[in-house]
Amino acid sequence: MYTGRFAPTPSGPLHFGSLIAALASWLDARAHGGRWLVRIEDLDPPRCMPGAADTILRQLEAHGLTWDGEVVFQCTRTEAYREALEVLRRLGLAYPCSCSRTDIRAQATRMGCEGPIYPGTCRMHPPLAGRPHAVRLDTRGAVIDFTDRLFGTIQQDIGNALGDFVIWRVEDIASYHLAVVVDDAWQGVTDVVRGADLLESTPRQIWLQRLLGLPTPRYLHLPLALAPNGQKLSKQNLAPALALETAAAQLTRALAFLGQAPEPGLAEARPEEIVAWAIPRWRPEAIPTAHQTIS
Repeated sequence: MYTGRFAPTPSGPLHFGSLIAALASWLDARAHGGRWLVRIEDLDPPRCMPGAADTILRQLEAHGLTWDGEVVFQCTRTEAYREALEVLRRLGLAYPCSCSRTDIRAQATRMGCEGPIYPGTCRMHPPLAGRPHAVRLDTRGAVIDFTDRLFGTIQQDIGNALGDFVIWRVEDIASYHLAVVVDDAWQGVTDVVRGADLLESTPRQIWLQRLLGLPTPRYLHLPLALAPNGQKLSKQNLAPALALETAAAQLTRALAFLGQAPEPGLAEARPEEIVAWAIPRWRPEAIPTAHQTIS
């Protein structure tokens, strides 16, 4: 059965970019007669704003985006992430790393898609016992091909593009990549619909799925909503929160962003009526690939 999910970080309320991802994910699930889950990615306490999770759930409800089952909070799932980490250790692919960002900038000889590429220093020369350390994954030979439903064939040599990446943080917290892979498999997620800012992350997540013997969902990455200055709309960039009282207008605007051609006057309907109208008319092939500036 099709199972989709929306997994926000409770670092603040949802904004228009969040709505685009949530709406597309919800419509894709409902158009397939599937389930839609909500998972709160609250792994990193310093990033989490008190009350943000409740605000996010109220915003989803106000926009007619109802979910199935219980809301899962990642902070309750630490033992599952530790078990996955132990599997990777037993495979001989996870190793401690005490290098700081400053160390990596000094040691790196190449730049990748996310900055200086970690050269494997601690893989070759393990750090002294007792030093604070993260855990990295050996990515030598990790070449991934997958087909995105919007962007087509994507190939990445992870070692060359990123280097060995962190799977367990020095703060004794699972990395986003490890946690999301474990949770998607545990929840039976078959389809992931999310922003194109995570397109570069997908190969390393597929690599983790293969190493852990977990299924790989289908992926559909969406164009990004940009602020006038060219930055992605985000909580970090202080994108304005979704207002509950203008939910209908925001939904029709998001449908237009996704190429779904909302009917004139649809913004006068209730949010529940708008999303019900959109389910049988959902056409992922109509989503544009180009990012769009939002005024």
